[in-house]
Amino acid sequence: MNHSETAQGSPAIVLFDSEKRHADLLPLSFTRPIAEFRLGILTIREKWEWRTGCRCLNLPVGYLRDKFPLSPFDEALFVAGWIVPDAEFVNAAMELPAGHALSVGGELAAFRGTAAIFSKICDADALPPAVAEYAGAVDTLRYVYDLFLLNHKAILSDYPLLVAGRQTQPLSPSNTLIGEYTTSDGLPSVFIEEGAVVEGAVINVKNGPVFIAADAEIMEGACLRGPVSLGSHSKINMGAKIYGATSIGPWCKVGGEVNNAVLFGYSNKAHDGFLGNAVIGEWCNIGAGTNASNLKNDYSKIRIWNYPGHTFMRTDLQFCGLIMGDHSKVGVNCMLNTATVIGVGVNLHGSGFPRPFIPSFSEGAPASGFTDVPLKKFYDIAERVMSRRGVGLTDADRVIFERVYEVASRFK
Repeated sequence: MNHSETAQGSPAIVLFDSEKRHADLLPLSFTRPIAEFRLGILTIREKWEWRTGCRCLNLPVGYLRDKFPLSPFDEALFVAGWIVPDAEFVNAAMELPAGHALSVGGELAAFRGTAAIFSKICDADALPPAVAEYAGAVDTLRYVYDLFLLNHKAILSDYPLLVAGRQTQPLSPSNTLIGEYTTSDGLPSVFIEEGAVVEGAVINVKNGPVFIAADAEIMEGACLRGPVSLGSHSKINMGAKIYGATSIGPWCKVGGEVNNAVLFGYSNKAHDGFLGNAVIGEWCNIGAGTNASNLKNDYSKIRIWNYPGHTFMRTDLQFCGLIMGDHSKVGVNCMLNTATVIGVGVNLHGSGFPRPFIPSFSEGAPASGFTDVPLKKFYDIAERVMSRRGVGLTDADRVIFERVYEVASRFK
């Protein structure tokens, strides 16, 4: 069965968000449901579709619903969008009888029933009576940095879903492969979809496989250490150094040094400069020579901006780099502190280190300060950028950005 088809007799699958999870995953959740986050090769929604054979729908927080509408259904399996599905959890959720639920850590994780009953459960902010705590272990997204922390495991989990039973394109002899040609499961350690071009690269698969999607390109002189995934129509430029675990979504251009980063898609870091332990949204651009620190000079544990707390929260991390919301830009030769969080629609340039939190719709430099970016100016830039990929800015997009603009004013 094709993963986009609906399995006969299966309920609709609706991936829901909670206000708390949405808030803790800002700025990436400003513009998308959590299930649309890329983790590994696939988004969370795509993982469910590949594992179940069902088309999945999103139920995000209110202002995102115009862009992600629900189709009519009588009964559905409602699943928390922040849960990273594995085979065991998917089976447990799909086998739920009507009216029954699963919880993870005392939080609703899955419920099978009608939309009306699910809405009452959400309004009551309480678990339904027929709920059982899930007995297994499952990964969840709590904070934005979980994306790069879980990415190695996620690529290894996604890889057989996409590769098993398929034929890879041959690896050109101009490339150097370090490691075995097949994985321990008998799968090719480098999988190249149709239309992809890989020439003159050094690919090390000893720590994990490399997945190269259709019409992608890896240019000569690039060095990759798996696990790495490269999305359709994306490019890795000449001489790039890509360390695992790194996931690059569709229509990206990547160069320089990248280590354990997730790029959702349609974003560029095309030139020299370092990016590590990082998550980059869509329609972003990082200028040539820009470096983003992922380790403090004193090797102490990192604090990172938390939106609902309006402050920098403690973490147990020693490594954490740039977190960047959609449609943000960083100019050439910029310097970013460890664990810098950049919101939506930011234009950063100039010398010096900015504060490690830059609110959405801000423009400026560390030395001269920041000013607001008017929505009209933001729309003009966004339309120019998106048109280069044949994508338009919709009315639903504008509703989202207007809401983000309102929220951004609270942090300035």
